[in-house]
Amino acid sequence: MIVTNAGYTILTHIDGIEELKHIEKIGRVCYKSEDKITDDGESAKKFVAMLIKNGHEAMIEHSTLAVKFIVDRGISHELVRHRVASFAQESTRYCNYTGEKFGSEINIIGIGKGIDIQNKLTNDEKFSVVGEWLDAMEDAEHHYQRMIGLGATPQIARSVLPTSTKTEITITANYREWRNIFKLRTAKAAHPQIREVMIPLLTELKSRISIVFDDIKEEE
Repeated sequence: MIVTNAGYTILTHIDGIEELKHIEKIGRVCYKSEDKITDDGESAKKFVAMLIKNGHEAMIEHSTLAVKFIVDRGISHELVRHRVASFAQESTRYCNYTGEKFGSEINIIGIGKGIDIQNKLTNDEKFSVVGEWLDAMEDAEHHYQRMIGLGATPQIARSVLPTSTKTEITITANYREWRNIFKLRTAKAAHPQIREVMIPLLTELKSRISIVFDDIKEEE
């Protein structure tokens, strides 16, 4: 059994100023103010800031971002609830985790960081909870491997795989939808394991694309 940390990879090439210029070029069609575009990108910064402030977010739908997440199956179920997006996800129907390609063992996402974000357990309590979880994961792996060994197909044997099973899911969405995702998934009420990946992703995007996400604040 492999225990993996949750994480993400940004798949889209990002040039922050060029992204803003792209949005400005499209958005100014609405106002027929193309003559105000400047080559240095300063007009783009002001224009996109105005769009965000005024809630005219339809213009930022013209830019998209693709991100691959490594999370557990439970978190992936929350991610696919965002309708205005495209998804590609590792399939437990076709992936046989007893094969050499997967190290002949299941891969699970650790819960320790999620517990730390939730911040309600003492160290002793966390140790006990993680111990119970590991026992359950090992038991699930044993039964999955036994079912495959007895002739079950992966799509049948997957019924015993735990929610913690690692999955890779790529999400492509426009900036407006990403803003909605971040507002929901970095909030204090969001699942701690989804906040584990969304908060650092939001922080990175703020540093790489100015203005588009700057007004979204991660709740402590």
